[in-house]
Amino acid sequence: MAKFSEETKAEIERVAKARGIEPAALLAVCTVESGGRAFAVVDNRREPLIRFEGHYFDRLLSGVGRSKARLRGLSSPRAGAVKNPRSQAGRWALLHRARAIDDAAALQSCSWGIGQVMGAHWRALGYSSPQALVREARAGVSGQVMLMVRFIEKNGLLPLLHSHNWAAFARRYNGPAYKKNRYDEKLAAAYARYRHPTKHGEVRVVNGDLRRGMRGASVKDLQRHLLAAGYPLKVDGVFGPETEAVTKRFQCDRALHVDGIFGPRTQKELRLALARKGRESGWISVLMHCLSHIPALVGALSQLRRWTR
Repeated sequence: MAKFSEETKAEIERVAKARGIEPAALLAVCTVESGGRAFAVVDNRREPLIRFEGHYFDRLLSGVGRSKARLRGLSSPRAGAVKNPRSQAGRWALLHRARAIDDAAALQSCSWGIGQVMGAHWRALGYSSPQALVREARAGVSGQVMLMVRFIEKNGLLPLLHSHNWAAFARRYNGPAYKKNRYDEKLAAAYARYRHPTKHGEVRVVNGDLRRGMRGASVKDLQRHLLAAGYPLKVDGVFGPETEAVTKRFQCDRALHVDGIFGPRTQKELRLALARKGRESGWISVLMHCLSHIPALVGALSQLRRWTR
């Protein structure tokens, strides 16, 4: 997943503070929704990321307009039948073709910006027209984020965001398939990264624990630290059977409850183990340094013995 630039992060944080939202929580949602990308360059202009939905367009058209759109492959009664090009330039070209048939319907049939908010929500979100919603989305990072925040506020999602109820937020924002997409886990992991940036010797923890089935940067950190503590395993960011088995072995070695879940107690013990490892490495370095000087010391003593004869 790409990372927002510092400038983009600062804009998201500014909007969050202005609307009374915890910056780390809003950054998490923005990151997961956009994949860490705020813009695409289209015709030498920075544009928000979009996705065109042909079944929306079909629903908003009628008569000659609908027939024309279907004939040109721009609309269909079946969701997913109109494929989005892989590139954003291709998607914007698709949108321009649709706008030539019906401007308002085309703009409503796109999801816009960091929050991927559908233009069809323009009236519910308090905009005067679909065009007004799109103007805000194209106004920069702050415009995209404000559009997203309007959607969150209007749909009563703020309490879920404030309480970090990622599963409930994911269900309402991303739809019933959120579990399949691991949307709630991605939100939790992104929030942990922004709320508690990793420091040397510290392990990030998602919602208090990491367990089998999770994946991401937090799991990769755990794997690196276990490896550093002397527990060989593959560092791939996936909490699979191997990571669970190594976690259990670590827990067993330290007389912890053996459940394969990396929670606060196991985290504390891993920090202590890393600290001990660091101290041991330090003493070993000192010892090796001393040993490296023994030949010179022996030579000096021999020379001194010859001088005193």
